[in-house]
Amino acid sequence: MADRTALIEEPPSGAAAPPGPPGRIARAAALPAGLLRTARPRQWVKNVLVAAAPAAAGELAAPGVALRLLVVFALFTAAASAVYLVNDARDAEADRAHPEKCRRPVAAGQVPVSAAYAAGGTLAVCVPVAAALLCNAATAVLLTGYLVMQFAYCVALKHVLVVDLSVVTTGFLLRTMAGGVALGIPLSRWFLITAGFGALFMVSAKRYSEAVRLAGLAGATRPLLNDYTAGYLRFVWQLAAGVAVLAYCLWALEADGPAQGALLPWRQLSMVPFILAVLRYAVFADRGTAGAPEDVVLRDRPLVLIALAWAALYGLAVAGL
Repeated sequence: MADRTALIEEPPSGAAAPPGPPGRIARAAALPAGLLRTARPRQWVKNVLVAAAPAAAGELAAPGVALRLLVVFALFTAAASAVYLVNDARDAEADRAHPEKCRRPVAAGQVPVSAAYAAGGTLAVCVPVAAALLCNAATAVLLTGYLVMQFAYCVALKHVLVVDLSVVTTGFLLRTMAGGVALGIPLSRWFLITAGFGALFMVSAKRYSEAVRLAGLAGATRPLLNDYTAGYLRFVWQLAAGVAVLAYCLWALEADGPAQGALLPWRQLSMVPFILAVLRYAVFADRGTAGAPEDVVLRDRPLVLIALAWAALYGLAVAGL
């Protein structure tokens, strides 16, 4: 009887070994998809800001500009993805206490922390080198500065009052500068002020929304939120919105009237949709629902229509019609 049992249990000679645990195979197959999700494809839309400086200078239609901007967009996307990968690896424990961030692949255990660090570090090394080869040294320096600043934020600066807002805001400002730096386009002071305070408006509105929505739980997910008050964050986004509007108006009014041959002062008229866009976004900020700026911008139909109206008026100003 024992011999019969042995014969049944032993695989026949030359038979293939049984496959490995299905869980291990499934995890290996899911790793690339998990890394891609950790790189935040939904956030890549923010990198369209690299076209801001060429658009403001009326250079978008110039030969070769579109291709160069596509390269800069890809480089900034890779740089931002490197930061997201490292950030999620560091914040895995805190993210597990967040009602939404707990679904992130690293926090959920779908991507090992070591894999996220390795992928983020590889991208961080490759991006400045690619920028120097494909664009120019200034673009490589800008992207290096962006990476250093964002990694410092992940490690320590996110825990410093006000500095955390400044670092995130500067990240957006560097995006708006990148296209101009890569193409050698001078950046006007009013452009930089408008872009900088516009970014601070959105960043502080996001923090305000987090403080309102996660009242009582904010410290477990973002410890610094315990040190801010909702009133202070409201003050910051209101101040930033006012400065951004003022700077844009001063830029638009630099031209006294219509451009030569233009039917109307399109540049000055573009102030109307710009102000309306700020007011519309402020509705979501005031409600505490501006936690995901890309969702607000892309999903709110009135805001999209206002943005299209602004683009049309600004396009007419550039064309001099």
